[in-house]
Amino acid sequence: MTLFENANEQEAEKNQPLAYRMRPRILDEYIGQDAIIGKGRLLRRAIQADQLSSVIFYGPPGTGKTTLARVIANTTKRHFSTLNAVLSGVKELRYEIEEAKSRLEHFNQRTILFVDEVHRWNKSQQDALLPWVENGTFILIGATTENPYFEVNAALVSRSRIFQLKSLTAEDLHAIAIQALQDKQRGYGAYDVTFEEGALEHLVEIANGDARSLLNALQLAVETSVDNFPPPPGFRIFISKDAAEQSIQRKAVLYDKEGDYHFDVISAFIKSLRGSDPDASLYWLARMVNAGEDPKFIFRRMLISACEDVGLADPQAIVVVEADAQAFERIGFPEGRFHLTHAALYLATAPKSNSTLGFFDALKGVEDESKDEVPNHLRDGNRDAKGFGHGQGYLYPHAYQDHWVAQQYLPTSLQGKIFYQPGNLGYEKAIQEQVNRHREEQMESIEEDAFVENLTYSPGDKERQRWLSRTTSERGIMLQSIRDTLFSCIHIRRSDRVLVCNAGHGLLLWEAYRQTPEGLVIAQVQNKEQEEHITHYAQNLQNLERPIVFQKRLQELLPTLEEGLLFEVMVGRNVFTRLDQDKKVLSLIKERLSPKGVIHFAEIVPSQGSRLSQFCSGELKEHLALAEESMYGKTGNELSNWNSLDLKTVFEQQDLVVHLQEKDLYENRFISERDIHQWIQNSYAPSWKQKGVEINPEEIEKAVCKVLANQNLRWKHHIAFVQAAVSPSLLKEDPASSDGKAENACKSWREVEAKTHPNK
Repeated sequence: MTLFENANEQEAEKNQPLAYRMRPRILDEYIGQDAIIGKGRLLRRAIQADQLSSVIFYGPPGTGKTTLARVIANTTKRHFSTLNAVLSGVKELRYEIEEAKSRLEHFNQRTILFVDEVHRWNKSQQDALLPWVENGTFILIGATTENPYFEVNAALVSRSRIFQLKSLTAEDLHAIAIQALQDKQRGYGAYDVTFEEGALEHLVEIANGDARSLLNALQLAVETSVDNFPPPPGFRIFISKDAAEQSIQRKAVLYDKEGDYHFDVISAFIKSLRGSDPDASLYWLARMVNAGEDPKFIFRRMLISACEDVGLADPQAIVVVEADAQAFERIGFPEGRFHLTHAALYLATAPKSNSTLGFFDALKGVEDESKDEVPNHLRDGNRDAKGFGHGQGYLYPHAYQDHWVAQQYLPTSLQGKIFYQPGNLGYEKAIQEQVNRHREEQMESIEEDAFVENLTYSPGDKERQRWLSRTTSERGIMLQSIRDTLFSCIHIRRSDRVLVCNAGHGLLLWEAYRQTPEGLVIAQVQNKEQEEHITHYAQNLQNLERPIVFQKRLQELLPTLEEGLLFEVMVGRNVFTRLDQDKKVLSLIKERLSPKGVIHFAEIVPSQGSRLSQFCSGELKEHLALAEESMYGKTGNELSNWNSLDLKTVFEQQDLVVHLQEKDLYENRFISERDIHQWIQNSYAPSWKQKGVEINPEEIEKAVCKVLANQNLRWKHHIAFVQAAVSPSLLKEDPASSDGKAENACKSWREVEAKTHPNK
């Protein structure tokens, strides 16, 4: 290269868009995609060791697929060639094949071939590449925005590792923006760039996970905020919020009527209807309409759902949906959105029955070869479940009592969001309480979603694709049983004042609220997230009607309440997890108890639940049981060194009359190697040491992992229901039989057990 060519190349690079100039050159400059390129990850190790095998990068635009390929080009000692499938075909591929063969033959140098937009090649073009990938002439790096499992030849996919790149997070985008603002050679580090409050955050938010969109907007905002760009070094550039808003327009919702998103979103919509979640149904419907989905297609799927999922439980469902579809044909957009919404809300709130599936039972008798399919969770996994885990973990509502199960249908970031408020008239009045109860059980069952997508797939790694088993369904039944048992033992008057201790996401709170329309409900919660869930749920209530929520520890809250404020009912669960410490608050609780008031708490008692030794045998069982004697004894951990009788004694020491009711409830609990490691090292090992027993914790850990790791265990929870008051006349003689709710909850539990675990 001559001096003039080098100068011209440098000048040309300065004129390139900021997104092009700021592309990372080395791994340490690459931001985001930690799940596949973070330190210690397989792909990062392969790149650093220059031992890359054929890979395909799959993800939305702007997530770093091409950038990652360029980083590899700058890192590898192998020859790096590039083709764009939009601009090249078999002719260009043949040229690269001959060049790669020549390099391998004469210089023993292998070639990495990067094919951008590889899905644009047709089957014959992709077939032309296959033999040379097979014999090692090429190491293929493919990049695609389309699902490779149905846009790339199966033969190529089977010989490649698939890495899925996700949309970048707000933190990633913010870091990319700061990187561009500080880089003096490629970015704007030579200037003093400042932002009005909220301006940079606006660019990050609207970029919606797309780094290219963010950098393009940042370039426009910086360079249009100066009269003559570039200014001299050190020049101060101020970007107002208005300039930021002008520099980036709101991105369209990512949606492809022919591809993966089309099937995923309609799948999520139908499953939300089936799951009786009107909020999620409205969300997915709005997402489809906003993206331009054909309303005829949406109505067609709702007509199917009206018979498949509602059936004879509400024969009017098919009539309503068909009438809405006909009305839409006459009216069209935009008013026709009311008819789409009307049909969706009707199906989401209708009672459910799958009796029409009896036809398939008859068909099975005829063909005698029908095979049960495992339903998936939200995403359509019919084509690519093997690679990405789409649809894994979906809980089929028809398998549970009342054809409903507590399950997440909204995206994680919107979980608990309320879109639909049932009214107080006609049909909506009839379903109002049911909808609210469903929401409360769903919110209390919130947990981190274990069924995230696989971000990598390797040929032959079936044994490595083991997913955690989710316990949301059984957790919902447990919560229902606890709630019904608590309230079956309390007579609440409409004007009572109720204190809900450790209210969580509102499971007990809203039951108390329903029963005290002229009373007062105060809830104590542990964290800001719980407070926000309850506040959002109550946002449509009048200010005076809303329950009062405090995010404080109970011992801090009680002394600050209005002087003389007493409660007729105090209800809560898991208030005394550390009994020895938490019992001190009981005197404060008693001070706030009305003379005719009653306390009813539900407490999980770890010492009377399942233990690790119960799932082992022989000498291993004996070693574990030896440690458990200390762990669950009086000298053990404060979380587990007490039992239900100790709990009763604590209440009696406050001169309270106590009724104690106990129940055993079960759930499927997934035991990981990490769980076993933490139990052995943090609990069992100190107990053996305390007893002076010479046992090697590492050997025990290996043995337990061999027997229990990555399995579902039937884990028992022992629940102690404590009902207390100053006078025995205030307590029910037999809480378990005083109301049918508690017994019905237990019956529900047994029915679910029989359906989900028929061999137990």
